[in-house]
Amino acid sequence: MQHRPPHILNAATNLLGICFVIITGLRLASAGARSLADEVAWLAAMLLFIAALNAYLAIRNNGAYAWQAIVADWSFLGGMTALAVSVGVAAVYL
Repeated sequence: MQHRPPHILNAATNLLGICFVIITGLRLASAGARSLADEVAWLAAMLLFIAALNAYLAIRNNGAYAWQAIVADWSFLGGMTALAVSVGVAAVYL
């Protein structure tokens, strides 16, 4: 089986940056009040941060705590889903 936390850490930090770009863009366009896209992007950012943190801890602990990799997996999937919803909401309402 492939050791996933390094891949999750890399992808989660990149997507976290995309979340911040979306949030900043919506704020600069003053479009946050017209839709829920920025709130959903904040949710995605929070989930991706949790994924990155747990992936880092899983790497640092050398896989000693299996729950960290599981939390990283599920929060990463939730963050990607929330990010996709945020982009979809922004595309529809803006």
